[in-house]
Amino acid sequence: MIFDDDLAPAQVKSLEDIIGVKVVDRTELILDIFAQRAQTREGKLQIEMAQLSYLFPRLTGRWTHLSRQEGGIGTRGPGETQLEVDRRRVRERLGRLRDELAEVIKQRAQQRKRRVRSETPVLAIVGYTNAGKSTLMNALTGTRVYVADKLFATLDPTTRKYTLPSGKQFYLSDTVGFIKKLPHHLVDSFKATLEEVVEADILLMVIDVSHEKAYEQKQAVDTVLREIGVSGKPVIHVLNKIDCIGNRSAVDRFTRDYPESVAISALTGEGTAGLLRKIEQRLPRPERQTTLLIPDRAAGLISLIFQHARVVETRRDGGKTLFIAVFREKIPPPLRRYVRKK
Repeated sequence: MIFDDDLAPAQVKSLEDIIGVKVVDRTELILDIFAQRAQTREGKLQIEMAQLSYLFPRLTGRWTHLSRQEGGIGTRGPGETQLEVDRRRVRERLGRLRDELAEVIKQRAQQRKRRVRSETPVLAIVGYTNAGKSTLMNALTGTRVYVADKLFATLDPTTRKYTLPSGKQFYLSDTVGFIKKLPHHLVDSFKATLEEVVEADILLMVIDVSHEKAYEQKQAVDTVLREIGVSGKPVIHVLNKIDCIGNRSAVDRFTRDYPESVAISALTGEGTAGLLRKIEQRLPRPERQTTLLIPDRAAGLISLIFQHARVVETRRDGGKTLFIAVFREKIPPPLRRYVRKK
C-alpha cells in the first residue's frame, strides 16, 4: 500500500501490522524511482546518500526482533546489538558518501569558475518532472540527452554551449525535474546538482501547458526554487507541448499572467525561434573593465564615462586623469582613443 505522504517509522510498522502488506510512503517511492533512473557515478552517490538518510531513523522498526545483545570478534563489539551494528555501518557509509560528494561539488565549482572566467552566461532549464526539459535541451543544442515519458528520466545535469545567430554564446544546463513536496533528503543529497540552478544567470522554466494541472505544477517548481535559495533571478516561462492542446486558452492565460512567456513545442520545433530571440534579449551584457587616460583638455568627455560605465577607480597621472571603469556596452567612439593599451 502506497501513501502519498511521508509516514513516521512507527506509523509504517503499525500499518503493516494491521494491514498485513508492505507499506510505502511518498519519499520511499520517489527514492526508489530515482534509484532506477540513476546512471552516472554522481547520480548513484546522491541517491544512495538520500536513501541511507531516509533509512537511518527507520532502523529501529526493522530490527526490534534482533534487539538481543551478542558478543563477537571483528564487525561486532562485545554486547553490541544488531541494531547498533547497522546504525554504525550506515553512519560510516554516509560519512564516506559525504566525502565523495564533496569532491563532486569541488569539481563542479571548478567547472563553474571556468565558465565565469569566460564571461559566458549560464541558463538553467528547470521545471516539473516530465515537462519536456530534456526534449528542449536536445532541440536547442542538438545533443542526445535521454528523453522518456516517465518521471525523473533525467537525474544527471548536462551542460552544453550554444551560439546564437548573432554570435552571442551561452551555456545551457538541463537539470533534475522537480515535484510537489520534494523530499528534503533529495534536496540535501542533490545540492551539487541543484547548484547549477543557483549559479545560473537566467532560468528557463519549462511548463507542460497541455497538463490539466499546469498552474499547480508551476507553483510546485516555484516552491522548490525558494527552498534552494533561488529568488529574484530572471525567468523565461517556456510553455511547452502546444502540439498537444486543442485550443490556446491555457497558453493565453499564462501569457497574460506572465508576459515573459514563450509558447513552443520542443518536440516539433514550433516556437523555438521565438524562444531564442527572447533569450538573446534577456542575456546579460558582458562587462569589460577598461583603463582610460583622459587629458585635462578633454575633461568634457568624463561625463560619458559615468553615463556608460561603472567607475571602479580614479586617480591623477600628471596632466591626465586615469579611470578604471567597467563598461556595460561598447565603449563610446569619442572615448576609444583614450583607452590605455595593456
